[in-house]
Amino acid sequence: MKKRLPLCGLLAALAWVGVAQAQVNLSRLDKGMAGPKAQVLVMGTVHLRTMPDNFDPASLQPVLDRLVAFKPDIIAIEAIPGADCYLMTQQPDIYDPASLARFCTLPDKAKAATGLTVLEAVAAARKTLQDWPQQPTPAQRRHLASLFMAANADTSAVVQWLQLPPSERHAGNGLDAALVAMLNKRTSPDAAFFHNEFYQIAARVAVRLGLQRVYPIDDHTGDGFDVDDIKAYAHDLRQAWASAKAEAAPMRKHKKALIERGDMLALYRYINRPDIMRLAAESDIGAAMREASPPHYYSQEYVAGWETRNLRMVANIRATFRTHPGARVLVIVGSSHKPWFDSLLGQMQGVRIVDAEKILH
Repeated sequence: MKKRLPLCGLLAALAWVGVAQAQVNLSRLDKGMAGPKAQVLVMGTVHLRTMPDNFDPASLQPVLDRLVAFKPDIIAIEAIPGADCYLMTQQPDIYDPASLARFCTLPDKAKAATGLTVLEAVAAARKTLQDWPQQPTPAQRRHLASLFMAANADTSAVVQWLQLPPSERHAGNGLDAALVAMLNKRTSPDAAFFHNEFYQIAARVAVRLGLQRVYPIDDHTGDGFDVDDIKAYAHDLRQAWASAKAEAAPMRKHKKALIERGDMLALYRYINRPDIMRLAAESDIGAAMREASPPHYYSQEYVAGWETRNLRMVANIRATFRTHPGARVLVIVGSSHKPWFDSLLGQMQGVRIVDAEKILH
């Protein structure tokens, strides 16, 4: 026999459902917080490896000057932490080695020079920085650079290398001839490595401010997924992007013109504008969400992967200043990530998002 719920009980139950489903506004939990908020500047960048052969790194100087004026305590870059790279390479059944090679390389030469595995080098670099002196000697910088190389943290090694006088940039203290050659390649205008925002922007800003390292915060652990039909997956994405091509064409044309003109400050101002970021997001993620491809909706799987990656990257950023409340944080990341970073970081307690447009102007 069914029992009849009294009217008052029914109303109470419905009221409880409403309470359970209501969102909790967390935006004001840090009202009246003790101490200053952390200031996070997310600067969207182009990937400098895509620059034309006649690209002149000196054209970045006005951008660097403005980032230095922000005076970040912490700099984060779109690179995968060495320990994460190591762990992913140990799971070839999940992470395709050929695809992973675009983001991760095992530092075999650094292991040969230092005798340390990636995980051992990560721990050694951390311990060394905990006892880092105010005025490190050249030998200490060479040693720390060798630990960073072994930890698969090349950009931080470059930060140490560039703070050495040219006469002190030689082998010793953990650096052998092979590692010295690698560091020189990453700082030489004649090498392919040179055109990279890690070395050309992040490392040089860190050196000018006397910082000891940068923080890699990228994440590709969400890339280990199975697709039923890879050709259909690629077809659906190409179709989605083609649907937004006409709308995005003027934006891409203007970016190309700024690059050809060599006006990097104007380029960075342009790609960090809210209206341009909105257009870029609409022509990529928005177009993918509108693509109808039943029964699999592959383009929506792409979006899920994109959001997973951004969530994990933002968590990595937050961890960099967990023990530094009130820090000034500079994040240098591909411009397509910036709207997600600003939104997600802006929801966190004790964090203020800095207007990139104002910094670049």
